[in-house]
This record gives sequence, C-alpha cells and structure tokens, in this order.
Amino acid sequence: MYCKAELAHGRVSMLAVIGFLVGKKVGGSSFLFDASISGPSITHITQVPDGFWPVIIAFIGAYEATRAKTGWVDPANCPVYQPGLLRDDYMPDDLKFDPLGLMPEDPEEFDVMQTKELQNGRLAMLAAAGFLAQEAVDGKGIIEHLQSM
Repeated sequence: MYCKAELAHGRVSMLAVIGFLVGKKVGGSSFLFDASISGPSITHITQVPDGFWPVIIAFIGAYEATRAKTGWVDPANCPVYQPGLLRDDYMPDDLKFDPLGLMPEDPEEFDVMQTKELQNGRLAMLAAAGFLAQEAVDGKGIIEHLQSM
C-alpha cells in the first residue's frame, strides 16, 4: 500500500520540480492568468484566481474516481475483515494509459523501470522540499540562486 502512495507522490513531485524550474523561467511572460503571478513559487498558490480551483478539483476528482474504480474491489463485494482490498490484476496507478509505449512487456524489465520511477520520485520529493525550504528562508527562487553561483 505504501508503494502505491510513494509512486503517486513521486509523480506529483516530479511534476512539481518541473513546475518550479519552468515557472521561474517564464515568470512574467506566461500566457496563463495574464502573467499576473510573480514572486517566489511558494506564494504562487495564493495568487491563482478563484475560478481556477473548481477546474483543478474536477480533474483531480475524476482521476481519483477512475483510479478507485480500476484498483479497488467494490466494497459490497469485499470481506468485512479486508477493507480496501485491491484487485489482483491491479498495478500501482496503472490506468492503461501509455500513448508512447514506454511500459515494457517483460515483467523483469517492468520491475526495473518501476524501481527507476520510484527512485526518481524520491529524488524529486527531496528536490521539491529543498526548493520550498530555500524559498521560505530567503524568498529567492531556485533559478536566482543557480544564476548567482
């Protein structure tokens, strides 16, 4: 169960790290939100217009509902002593979405790829935490710090 949570949080963290770097590079010139979001990344969430939140909540809700239907046994068909029982054929967060065909067919190669994804996710979690801590300390973004070296 923890592996599934770690995989999901690792994927979000990998996107967050990309967001930190890209967001700083296009800051003030972005087409989103009329380029009104600026400053340290830790303050960006408070600058997002209110109308954007229902869209984000709808997308996250749809994803989580699909994941729950795909991965978990229906509670009506689940024994009382095994709440939250996963399906036997369920792979962590595998929604059968692989448009680039990156998922290997061989189980051993799949295990190697999944291990790499977990390791990259762990690294991204540490990187995102470091970016947030560094911005909280001095209010400067990661790009500013890299450029001052």
